[in-house]
Amino acid sequence: MTFLVEYCCTFAAVKIVRTTILPFRGFTAINLLGMLFVHPGVYLSDELMNHERIHTAQQREMLYVFFYLAYFVEWLMRLPMHGNAYRNISFEREAYANQRNLHYLESRPFYAWCRYIKRPVRHPKKTHH
Repeated sequence: MTFLVEYCCTFAAVKIVRTTILPFRGFTAINLLGMLFVHPGVYLSDELMNHERIHTAQQREMLYVFFYLAYFVEWLMRLPMHGNAYRNISFEREAYANQRNLHYLESRPFYAWCRYIKRPVRHPKKTHH
């Protein structure tokens, strides 16, 4: 097991840990307590880093523990709903919606993820021709 630690110094600094253990298969990265775990060789684009910095800001404002509790509870509540439960979590929706705006964190209001709670992602209905 090898760990390579990199530091990314920005508004919401993220420590990057490259390891073969995390994230689990099918995921590019996982942000735990403001540390980003990625497999060796994974390219960290500006958008991906911004997405993870947004999660770090969310975690900090909720004192980490409450972020994970709320994330898990919301995921459970969204499981029976139409669509992808993970993509419909308000924390993910805020991060995905703003990951391309590399200046988002400079003006992000506290608890901005709350805006995304009531409006789940709508998936277009499939039509048959």
